[in-house]
Amino acid sequence: SGQNLCHSSTHCLNKVGSYECQCRPGWKPIPGSPNGPTDTVCEDVDECSSGQHRCHPSTVCTNTVGSYRCRCRPGWKPKPGLPNNQNITVCEGGLSRFFEKIQYLGRDFKPASAPGTIKDLMQNVDELLETPGDLESLSRSQQCCVATNLLVGLEAVLRELSKLLPDGLLNYSAVTELSLKVQEQGDGNVTLSQTQAKMQLNWNLAQKSGDTDNGPSAVGLVSIPGMGKLLAEAPLVLEPEQLAALRERHKGWLQDARPVLLSHVNAAFLSNKDTRNLSSPVTFVFSHRSVIPGPRQKVFCAFWKPGQKGCGHWATTGCRTVDPRDTSTTCHCSHLSSFAVLMAHCDVQEEAPVLTIITYVGLGLSLLCLLLAALTFLLCKAIQNTSTSLHLQLSLCLFLAHLLFLTAIDRTEPKVLCAIIAGALHYLYLASFTWMLLEGLHLFLTARNLTVVNYSSGSRFMRKLTFPVGYGIPAVIVAISAASHPHLYGTPARCWLNPEKGFIWGFLGPVCAIVSVNLAFFLMTLWILKSRLSSLNSEVSTLQNTRMLTFKATAQLFILGCTWCLGMLQVGPAAQVMACLFTVTNTLQGVFIFLVYCLLSQQVREQYRKWFKGIRKSRAESEVYVLSSRATSDTSSPSTVRTRTAPRAHH
Repeated sequence: SGQNLCHSSTHCLNKVGSYECQCRPGWKPIPGSPNGPTDTVCEDVDECSSGQHRCHPSTVCTNTVGSYRCRCRPGWKPKPGLPNNQNITVCEGGLSRFFEKIQYLGRDFKPASAPGTIKDLMQNVDELLETPGDLESLSRSQQCCVATNLLVGLEAVLRELSKLLPDGLLNYSAVTELSLKVQEQGDGNVTLSQTQAKMQLNWNLAQKSGDTDNGPSAVGLVSIPGMGKLLAEAPLVLEPEQLAALRERHKGWLQDARPVLLSHVNAAFLSNKDTRNLSSPVTFVFSHRSVIPGPRQKVFCAFWKPGQKGCGHWATTGCRTVDPRDTSTTCHCSHLSSFAVLMAHCDVQEEAPVLTIITYVGLGLSLLCLLLAALTFLLCKAIQNTSTSLHLQLSLCLFLAHLLFLTAIDRTEPKVLCAIIAGALHYLYLASFTWMLLEGLHLFLTARNLTVVNYSSGSRFMRKLTFPVGYGIPAVIVAISAASHPHLYGTPARCWLNPEKGFIWGFLGPVCAIVSVNLAFFLMTLWILKSRLSSLNSEVSTLQNTRMLTFKATAQLFILGCTWCLGMLQVGPAAQVMACLFTVTNTLQGVFIFLVYCLLSQQVREQYRKWFKGIRKSRAESEVYVLSSRATSDTSSPSTVRTRTAPRAHH
């Protein structure tokens, strides 16, 4: 009768002598609001977010006032034969529809209807790629797997169907284009032309060599524009020669080659299944959008190479880019597959000229200082002990490693020699770091025994340990690396370890471990010296010696290779600054060795003075001898003349 006071979100329920306000279907009482029989206020229930809906997984729930709707996902369609109500819709994806249609074509197939079946197949491919539906929800790697199976399956089906076609040319042109020519086996060339692609080859390639079947041969070319959606971000794997050329051109390390698909994806096939190594090349001319490659870009003829697990990648093996132009590219390929023209944008980590100059100048100074230090440790008898033995071996290893680096790191040809150089560098630098580790251990033991006058026990321990560890452990690591992956010694641009398969960790792993241990030794040494300094109050001479040892320990931060930690900080805005610091501190390691162990050593300086005095003394004696010889010759010459001229005067 309209005499109730129910809120619009409720409906009135009549009772004897009264009424009650109840929430409408799809509504619920508002929390905290009056909830009496006649003053109830309700709000809409969000069935989608609360999980109270009954939508099929193939649909998306959309909330409405008092209810909800189930709609197909983007690219999906309601499944035929099922009710399509707002709450019980069932949809199917493009891929499932595609396979259902293919199965339907197979069930009703008749040999006489082969041309019509081929056209229906092309239409289904167009529908699948035009609205991928569930394909778009897959990851990039899964999309590549689907594309691989689709290309391989399409090629196989078309090859079999072509056997049932009469002689002649079959063309299909919609979004996907198909050109298929069938004729009796013969000589000469055949050309298939489409809007964006052209293929030319010899008819002899269509028949397998040694095949006695004289039946017709078929040549086909399919242009599939929609396939680019699935393969747009697939990786490009270049041949080693192409990588080397790019690295040489840009004078740096190639980090990545991001391909951009320029042309349509084109699948080529023959009645001959074995097209892996053709006797004569096939010529392709692909039209594409106008593009002028930049300094970091290069156009490649590439083919789709299926992987072992059903996926794949773009590759260039067996395909040459013959005539790249702004709007077309000509390719010669020695095999058949699915082809496309790609433009790779190469990210090259250029070697900054400043870093190159610092490297060569720093290593040059280090070589000079290491040579002087090694001669000092060999010839200065007064300082020869366990410490100088460690210094000598470290200096020799670093000297040989730096010398080989400067003279042979870029000698990539012949490859065997480059691999030997890489192996030698691997061993010499590992040996250098191992001797740095022994230096760190010896420094720690020396600091720990500052109060002990006799170091004989530590010296005996170090003498037994040094040479087997210093040269044996690097030899074992290099031997294992060379035995497991000998082909990874040497790269197209440098005679060093190839980063593929994590092979570079055969060097970085031990280096990181040694730097970490040496850093621990360094910190413990500083702590011991700090405690020692605090206990020395009146011992001035000992205090001075300990301070000098503290200074030398600080300098050990560079000698022990701890500054390699700077290499891990070469990220972000400060990368260039950290790279310069890393290069300076590590290339000048030989200078630090000569400074700390020779110039700052009182015994060595005294020996230098003796040598210089001896050199000056011998030089002075030599000059006195020369002067006396000249004086003697000058005084004897006139008497001789007078003796010879006297008879003439007498006569």
